[in-house]
Amino acid sequence: MKRFLLHTTLLISVAAAAQDSATELVHYSGHTLSNPDYHHGRLIPAVGVHSMQVLRANRPGYTYNHAPMLAYWNKKFYLEYLSDSVSESVPPGQTLLTTSTDGYTWATPIVIFPPYKIPDGTTKEGHPGVAKDLYAVMHQRMGFYVSKHNRLLVLGFYGICLDPHDDPNDGKGIGRVVREIKPDGSYGPIYFIHYNPAWNERNTTFPFYTSGKDKGFIADCNELMANPLMMMQWVEETDRNDPLIPLHKDYKAFNFYHLPNGHVIGLWKNGLTATSKDEGRTWSRVIRAPHVVTANAKIWGQRTSDGHYVTIYNPSEFRWPLAISTSKDGLDYTDLLLVNGEISTARYGGNYKNYGPQYTRGIEEGNGTPPDGNIWITYSMNKEDIWVSTIPTPVKDKVTADVNDVFTRQPNGKALDPWNTFSPLWAPVSITDKGLELKDADPYDYAMAERVFPVAQKMTAEFAVTPGQDDHGQLQIEFQDERNAPAVRLSFEPDGAFTAKAGARVKKLLSYQSGRNYTVKVSLNTDTRMYTVNVDGKDVVTQLFFAPVESFGHIVFRTGEPRHFPTPDSPAEADTDQPKAGERVPEAAWTISYLKTTRQ
Repeated sequence: MKRFLLHTTLLISVAAAAQDSATELVHYSGHTLSNPDYHHGRLIPAVGVHSMQVLRANRPGYTYNHAPMLAYWNKKFYLEYLSDSVSESVPPGQTLLTTSTDGYTWATPIVIFPPYKIPDGTTKEGHPGVAKDLYAVMHQRMGFYVSKHNRLLVLGFYGICLDPHDDPNDGKGIGRVVREIKPDGSYGPIYFIHYNPAWNERNTTFPFYTSGKDKGFIADCNELMANPLMMMQWVEETDRNDPLIPLHKDYKAFNFYHLPNGHVIGLWKNGLTATSKDEGRTWSRVIRAPHVVTANAKIWGQRTSDGHYVTIYNPSEFRWPLAISTSKDGLDYTDLLLVNGEISTARYGGNYKNYGPQYTRGIEEGNGTPPDGNIWITYSMNKEDIWVSTIPTPVKDKVTADVNDVFTRQPNGKALDPWNTFSPLWAPVSITDKGLELKDADPYDYAMAERVFPVAQKMTAEFAVTPGQDDHGQLQIEFQDERNAPAVRLSFEPDGAFTAKAGARVKKLLSYQSGRNYTVKVSLNTDTRMYTVNVDGKDVVTQLFFAPVESFGHIVFRTGEPRHFPTPDSPAEADTDQPKAGERVPEAAWTISYLKTTRQ
C-alpha cells in the first residue's frame, strides 16, 4: 500500500526474460495500450460492467478507506476494508465489514477490528520515535479464509506507525488478528492468530487463538497457517525471517490462481510474476511479466466460470483506468478492455491518497463462487470510497445486434444486463416500473449508464426521456466512438433548456418541462460529420459534430459534465477538502423508457 518502488534489482532485462521463456510465464501479447491522458485510457469498454459504490466517505466519519477484500459465503457477499481517520497509515486505524445478498445493495459497515491502543513507550528498531497515546493502524493483504469445514474467518493486521511516513508493513508491527463470521450473522471474539517478534499474550489486549474453547475454530486457524498460498499473503506485515513464509522476499500484494495442470501462477505489484509447482512452497524466479504495463498498485488474476482467465489492474504508471485483460490459458493475455474509466472528485484531502479506481481484489480461490458466474471485484476510489464491479463472463467488447431496449418489457432483473453503469450511492442507476432511472443528489459525482451498440458510420438512435424536474439537475447524452471519444453531446440543462454542443458553444434547441416525455431521434453520418436531432417528430437542429470520429460505438447518459481532472501532470493527491462535501444537493431524476438504434 505504501509508496515505495521496488529495488532496481527487481527490474529485468529482455535477456533475463528470454531465459525464462521455457517456463510457464504470464505475458501480454496484445497491442492495445492505455493512454493516461484520458481517465478511460482510450480503452474499449468490456460490455455489461456494473460498478456500484459501497461506501461514500463522509465526515465526521473516517475519510481514508482503502484495500478492500471480497468473499462469497453462505449466499452472501462479504467485503472488508481498512480505514484511517484522514491520511494513509496515520492512526487511529480500524477495519470494517459490510455484506450484501446481491452485490448491488450493501449493509451499513460495522467495525470488525476496532482501533487498538499501543502501549506507551513502544519503539521500533531503526526508528527514533516512542509511542505515547498512540493507536495502531491496520494493514492487511488477506481478508478472508473459508476453511475445509466451511467456516468463514476474517483477518486483519495491527501495524505501528510512529510518524506519518512510517511503515505499517515493515515486519515490526504487533500481529495478525482473526475472528469467525457465523452463519447467523454474528461474530466470534477477536483473537491474535500470529504475533510479530516482541509481542505475545502478556503484552497484547486480545487473547491468543489457542486459548479459545472452540476446537474447530482452533483447527481451522491451524489449517490456514499450514497453507503456503495463504502465508504468501502475510509476507509484508510478518517478520521477514518468519518460518511461516515460503518466499522471504519483499514482493508486495501476492495474488494467485491455478492452471489446469495444477501449477500456481503468482502475481505481485509492479507486474511481477512467478510459478509454483508445489502449491506455493517453492517458486520459480520472480520477474516482471513481459509487456504487462502496471506500477505499484495491486494486480488481480483469476480463473473465470467459463474456464478462461483474467487479470484486472491499472495499465499505466497512474492508478487509472481500471482495465481487464483476458487469456485462454492463464499465461498469454491478448487484449485490454475498460472496466472503470471514471475518477470521482476527491472530496477530502490526505497524505498518499492517490487518484483513481485502484487496489483491486476479487474472490480468491476457495472463498466462494457467486451463482451468476460473473467476475466480482472490489477496489477503492481515490483511497476514499469503496466500490464493487461485476463483469459478465465471457468477457465481450462488441455487440452484434441493433439495440431494442424497451425497459418495461424486459425480463425482471435482466434489463440492465447489456448496459455499463456507474452508480454512486447518492447518484444511483436503477430499473423502475417506468424505465431506466438515473438520480443524482451528489454535488461531486454523477450517475452514468452506457450502451454499446454495433459499430456504425451511419445510424439512427431513438430514445424517450422524462425529466423529473426542470429547474435543477442535468442529463447529458453523448454519442462516442468505440474508444470513448465523444462527437455529439445533447444536454437537459439545469435551467430547463435542451441544448446541443456546437463546437466551443452551446445551442439551445427548446425548453423542456418537468414530467413530460420527450422522444428524441438522432441521425448520425460520419462521412459528412453531420447529425440531425428530431424531438417529438420535429427536426430541431442539423449541424456538425463537435469532434470528428470514424465511427460510433456507444451512447452515454450521464447526470453531469465530463471530468478531466486529474491529469498525468496533476499533483499526486488532494491536500484540501471540497466545500460541503458531505451535503446532498436537491435530487434530480431522469427516466429513459426505451432506446433503439439502427445501422444504415
